[in-house]
Amino acid sequence: MKTAVAAVFVGKERVFNCRFLVMADHYMVEPTACTPAAGWEKGQVENQVQTIRGRFFQPRLRFASIEELNGWLEAECLRWAALHPHPEQKELTVAEALELERPALQPMLAPFDGFHETAHAVTGTCLISFDRNRYSVMAKAARRAVQVRAYADRIVVRLGDEVIAEHARHFGRDRTIYDPWHYLPVLANKPGAWRNGAPFQGWDLPPALARLRRKLGSGDEADRRFVRVLAAVQTDGLDAVEAAIREALDAGAASDEVILNILARYREPATDRPLDVVVDLKLSHPPIADCARYDTVRGLDAAA
Repeated sequence: MKTAVAAVFVGKERVFNCRFLVMADHYMVEPTACTPAAGWEKGQVENQVQTIRGRFFQPRLRFASIEELNGWLEAECLRWAALHPHPEQKELTVAEALELERPALQPMLAPFDGFHETAHAVTGTCLISFDRNRYSVMAKAARRAVQVRAYADRIVVRLGDEVIAEHARHFGRDRTIYDPWHYLPVLANKPGAWRNGAPFQGWDLPPALARLRRKLGSGDEADRRFVRVLAAVQTDGLDAVEAAIREALDAGAASDEVILNILARYREPATDRPLDVVVDLKLSHPPIADCARYDTVRGLDAAA
């Protein structure tokens, strides 16, 4: 099993997988390898799997998600423990024996961050290949090496210490999974990609942006104006951009210039006091009334 053992030697000598050792250290467990083809050393593990399968999973059940399955399984385990006697302490149920033993258990400070990490190269189209599928990453990582952390239900892509992509994990083949937000820098330089670019096909825009898109209409000029507003998400954030769009549309101004102006106003630091006309509108270089300057000009004219 490669997720646990990297190399098998004679007898019980093993080189354990690095991430497996990190997990064992997290839960304070010392792994012990079995001899190859010596099933009796496993401590009835396989029999227990068969017992649990018959106890909880027959007949075969269906669940809408892994979260629903885990919730049901936890409830069933607690119910079974409350109804059945302990195999050695017959006067106690399994649940009662657990409560007596609980004070002696070591508390778990945090769940283990279980992932499998591999290195990948990002293509010029901001994609990585993982497990026979392709996933998009942020445009700044194009043609660079990244680390992919694969979890049971998602993958996280990192460039150094920065997370540059996170996707739900797909287990089919030959699919390309895009996140259109990853391509905003590319779109800002090539607004025409909005209409024909694969990452933007069928994009379910946030409500305010979708409303602005309808107001602007179609055509190359409308695309450029919309992309100007969309690109502002990189610097101002989605919440601020949507607020600026709503303010502009409520005022009857479906204009990229008005929206960007509102965003610029949002960026101005708020003042703690009301405007004082005398103090705040005082000129830095007030004009000086000096009529002698005209004599200087007259002298230059005479010299000419």
